[in-house]
Amino acid sequence: MEAKEWYLEYHINQNRPGLLGDVASLLGMLKINIITINGVENSNRGMLIKTKSDESIQRLRYILNTMDVITLHKLREPKLRDRLAVRHGRYIVRDRDEKKVFRFVRDELGVLVDFMAELFMKDGHRLVGIRGMPRVGKTESIVAASVCANKRWSFLSSTLLRQTIRSQLADDEMSEDNIYIIDGIVSTMRASERHRMLVAEMMRLPSTKVVEHPDIFVRETEYTLDDFDYIIELRSDENEEITYEQVESGFSSFDIS
Repeated sequence: MEAKEWYLEYHINQNRPGLLGDVASLLGMLKINIITINGVENSNRGMLIKTKSDESIQRLRYILNTMDVITLHKLREPKLRDRLAVRHGRYIVRDRDEKKVFRFVRDELGVLVDFMAELFMKDGHRLVGIRGMPRVGKTESIVAASVCANKRWSFLSSTLLRQTIRSQLADDEMSEDNIYIIDGIVSTMRASERHRMLVAEMMRLPSTKVVEHPDIFVRETEYTLDDFDYIIELRSDENEEITYEQVESGFSSFDIS
């Protein structure tokens, strides 16, 4: 039987010396290996563990639930958020009502890049939207995540260095393994018909696409926000409002550089 990964998280009720050693010894006796360990949020400890025995996990659950010094929070197959929590020491913020919406601030660009890289490396193809005001780091984060995921990226439209509006791609850019980056404002409000035809073609390609300003993109196309697998919101700080009040139909005075 192949070894299987699990995510273990518990709250420390009494942080006495030797507590971690006791938990580690328990895991060892149950033949469970620790892969990664880190503090998570407030007085919580998270671990990625691995074992070949599901029975060992059930025994671990029972024993941990009898310990007064800790409270078991999670013991499950690891989700993406669990892996990032162990790696970075905290959970990324997820909207309570819109489960596909994840929120970051500029100080968390490293976590954001890690999050998107994990999405890009997953099997299957995804449509990702990223909201944010100008110069907050949206495009740079997408490119950095593509590098981390060892994926090639292609700009269909962008304002990263100068305004980019592609009307065709080279043969070696047409790949299901590529990451395609689309600026929703540029592609729908500033581009030619040839560019829009290219975007429509690439949207049908079973590859991962990342659309900046997805709200404008869906307003000007036949797509809806329901078509997106993930929506990322990036702000300079937690209180910043993401607004498109200056964007008018057919013309944009919005500074998207």
